[in-house]
Amino acid sequence: MFNWLKTAVLMAGIVALFGIVGAWLGGQSGMLLALAFALVMNLGAYWFSDKLVLRMYDAQQVDASSAPELYNMVSALAKKADLPMPRVYIINDDAPNAFATGRNPENAAVAATTGILRLLSAREMRGVMAHELAHVAHRDILISTISATMAGAISALANFAMFFGGRDSEGRPTNPVASIAVMILAPLAASLIQMAISRAREFEADRGGAEMSGDPLALASALEKIDHYARGIPFEAAERHPETAQMMIMNPLSARGMAGLFSTHPATEDRVARLREFARAMNA
Repeated sequence: MFNWLKTAVLMAGIVALFGIVGAWLGGQSGMLLALAFALVMNLGAYWFSDKLVLRMYDAQQVDASSAPELYNMVSALAKKADLPMPRVYIINDDAPNAFATGRNPENAAVAATTGILRLLSAREMRGVMAHELAHVAHRDILISTISATMAGAISALANFAMFFGGRDSEGRPTNPVASIAVMILAPLAASLIQMAISRAREFEADRGGAEMSGDPLALASALEKIDHYARGIPFEAAERHPETAQMMIMNPLSARGMAGLFSTHPATEDRVARLREFARAMNA
């Protein structure tokens, strides 16, 4: 419940930031034009996100005959969570990771790398798939698309400020130094809010996955293993498409400097600690 509230507050923050930047520019038409442009771009990405992302990773669809253990595991979890059966994909890559995509539960897909399938036990893999199905149930693709739309609109407004500058309440040009500051700081602030939303959704998916699988410690163990092994195995497809990093169960990017500030995922230690606390509460 807290993470849902946190997400709502963060979403309100990014909308407020958009309004502030638009008001500072003093042009309602320019603000609406930037928002319309961002909406068109992001709605297109949202509608076709599953096909685009799966093609980026050269994911191969599997069924009960080609990958019975994984397919039947996902089927059982989806049935337990009262979700439509998603399409199941395998990505031929040694990097251990997994993700869910699709604009709604009826058009969802889950994907896992061959690396994660080799690394994890069946119990741990069940925790990972439950986490991904929790993303589907929570419609997190929609939330991330809305936040990306607003962040994109703020960036467009900032670029507009670079060329035309802001104007005060009387229509006079503002200080050019202020325009440069808005150009730099507004997109940065929007990105930080967007990343905070992503981190909040990861915590919520961890909890939802733990409830769905009934085994929080299995997911905790899986996260520790993935975090340990992923550091030494580059995920080249993710490096080529860093915009997809927020979809993964673990940050797939090798550049982890200032990770606490700019990562789309919470620290693994924090996620594991919450899952263990949840396990103790379940046992109690």
